[in-house]
Amino acid sequence: MARKQASQGTPATAALAAAGVPFTVHPYSHDPAAASYGLEAAEVLGIDPARVFKTLMVDVDGRLAVGVVPVSGNLDLKAMAAALGGKKAAMADPAAAERRTGYVLGGISPLGQRQPSPTVLDNSALDLDTILVSGGRRGLDIELDPTELIRLTGARTARIGTGRD
Repeated sequence: MARKQASQGTPATAALAAAGVPFTVHPYSHDPAAASYGLEAAEVLGIDPARVFKTLMVDVDGRLAVGVVPVSGNLDLKAMAAALGGKKAAMADPAAAERRTGYVLGGISPLGQRQPSPTVLDNSALDLDTILVSGGRRGLDIELDPTELIRLTGARTARIGTGRD
């Protein structure tokens, strides 16, 4: 995999480069009318939606956390809470998510966040050689080894995604 190109630098790509992690950037032209940022990325890039993961900010018992699941499904909030030892999870307030991460909705990356949060990666990622996650802005995905994502974010893995067999 190639390293980032300078014109595509974001805190996420900077974090990967600083850690010496191989990655590939996948820029695309984002359509503001797209109903789903992640599904749009999969379609435009021609990549199986099971390999493209969305980053969702959730509130677990009053603490912000990050859930990373395939765009082909949804986040199971009960499973997310359980993965972090919590009782209840809800989607985070969008403004709080943007403040916490330093990214805009549709461009929130699990990497290079302003204030990192506990992270859970859906365990389906472990069946793949590489996955794609947001690169830190709309219209930019990063492809990397899921074990590197786990290492850099301190993520735990659990079955937190729905919509698969």
